Amino acid sequence: MKLQRFPTLSAISSSKRSLYSGQLPHTPQPQPQGIPNVKLSGEEFVATLLDRRWTLPKPDTKIQQVILSSKQVTHPFLEMNEKESQEPSFYVVRDDLLHPLVNGNKSRKLDALFPLVEDHLVTDVVTCGGCQSAHAAAVAVSCAERGIKSHLLLRGEQPEIQTGYNLISSLYGNVTYIPRSVYSDRKNMLRSHADYVAGNSGHVLWFDDILEASITQNNLGSESAQKEAYKDDNTRRVVIVSEGAGDVVALLGSIRLMKYLSQDHLFGKEKPLKLVVDAGTGTTAVGLGLGTICLGLPWEITAVMLADTVEGYQQQEKHLISNFKRHFDLNSIENGLDDIDNGIVHWVERHNPRKFGNVLKGEIEACQDIAQTTGILLDPIYTLSAWEMATALSQTQKESKRDTKVVMLHTGGTLGMFGLAQRYRSYFCNLKR
Repeated sequence: MKLQRFPTLSAISSSKRSLYSGQLPHTPQPQPQGIPNVKLSGEEFVATLLDRRWTLPKPDTKIQQVILSSKQVTHPFLEMNEKESQEPSFYVVRDDLLHPLVNGNKSRKLDALFPLVEDHLVTDVVTCGGCQSAHAAAVAVSCAERGIKSHLLLRGEQPEIQTGYNLISSLYGNVTYIPRSVYSDRKNMLRSHADYVAGNSGHVLWFDDILEASITQNNLGSESAQKEAYKDDNTRRVVIVSEGAGDVVALLGSIRLMKYLSQDHLFGKEKPLKLVVDAGTGTTAVGLGLGTICLGLPWEITAVMLADTVEGYQQQEKHLISNFKRHFDLNSIENGLDDIDNGIVHWVERHNPRKFGNVLKGEIEACQDIAQTTGILLDPIYTLSAWEMATALSQTQKESKRDTKVVMLHTGGTLGMFGLAQRYRSYFCNLKR
């Protein structure tokens, strides 16, 4: 059995399962996310947009400065009001420290997602990813922490020895390995498996539909009535989350981060800044770009392309911005965002381009050197690419004597090193002892 929407807690409280046979009851259509029908400043718009429940209690994150020299990379734990170094330097936003297993941009992507999952009484979440998918592991852990079942469709075959994110996914969730030929049609694969999980009496929808419902529905009613209704309803409510959490709701966590970083005691709102991030799906970069535009920051988002062409990333950028506009009323911003369709992310090639997922000789040793001299652990697939770009930009800024800070967002993913140790054994055998 299938449906387009299922009700929130309060809807179940009033109508129980009768609502599942069709659309939600008619309700007056409010402005998206409660945004009033008046012109707002960019900051007022963002404040209204972020007025919601979050997975992370606070958006705070650790920020550290890395000073480069010809001999070493040092790592003083300096406050943001430190004197400027005479050496080239950049800052690292340590989102890799947010959670032992759900960290980096995965934590930001899920920041606004799981409160809505809970509000809609979801019993099962279906998603997909590669064999060592950090996204799949993050969903599995987040679901388990809330008593929700996760169903993870991983591309390829089960490894001989499970380790890294693959092991975490297997420990916390229900893993199914999918042949590559089937995995290539992700939409049908996800929908078919979700229908299987739901069974004959369950219900399935995509997460984007939950977001739509959360915008168009009224308040959720009393908590006691919600809990009582849930006890009496045993229907499986299955939600599909796209690969890499590439839904529009994933943008909100990045916008929340940008608001935090632009506080006066951190980077402020006045001075130019280059923020560097590695790009897998590109969702995080677009979210950061939207935060920059909405808050009116003189910042540039530089995204290092890892898994697609510049045309592919630009198409993804337009798709996410279009969905963002559809869900949230950008026309309510006082000065408008006329330039938003002209591109909000600077997409750049990696220093040494390669097929996605490949590691080049010497990169494992580079991660080891950085870990030993700075205490910051990188991986050669994702975060090393951003580190290399931040290093190059900081040297360029210093040589040109520009007053522009360079900041790297650490997107986590370091558990992936365990999987790489299986694939590239000879590289790891050569590590310094």
